[in-house]
Amino acid sequence: MNIRKIQIQIEEYDDAGSLGKADLSLLTHAQKALSGSYAPYSEFHVGAAVLLENGKIIQGSNQENAAYPSGLCAERVAIFHAQSIYPDVKVKAIAITAEAEHFITKSPVTPCGACRQVIAETENRQNGKIRIIMKGQEGIIQAVNGIEHLLPLVFQEEKLKKSKRS
Repeated sequence: MNIRKIQIQIEEYDDAGSLGKADLSLLTHAQKALSGSYAPYSEFHVGAAVLLENGKIIQGSNQENAAYPSGLCAERVAIFHAQSIYPDVKVKAIAITAEAEHFITKSPVTPCGACRQVIAETENRQNGKIRIIMKGQEGIIQAVNGIEHLLPLVFQEEKLKKSKRS
């Protein structure tokens, strides 16, 4: 048996004023995206903003549906919208924030598993890392450079390829 140690690296900032200018701008856009959230069931509003290599910022918000699987997270709304408009432009970063109607989110909101997989696929597709900035309503802000820090054992395209058995 072998034991493999996996390390992740997460940057933590005490407040938004500690962020760099680009991260702060993207986070501000994510906060603005909250206004487009449709969350009548969970009452948990999520906003995301994607920074593209061409400098464009695309916002997205969570969109719920009474048939829960039919809804979509803010991260995927923003990424899919960006890729539909600019299919050949790389995603440099994504910022995510949230607010709830009946409690205060006091820790950074991280992407769900499905969104992590979409970010992984986007990184693979563009052959480049995506910076991920995460914030709640209060508390620290976290950032990682690349999805492997949130999804260390990522499911990749190679696992879908068929091989002949001997």
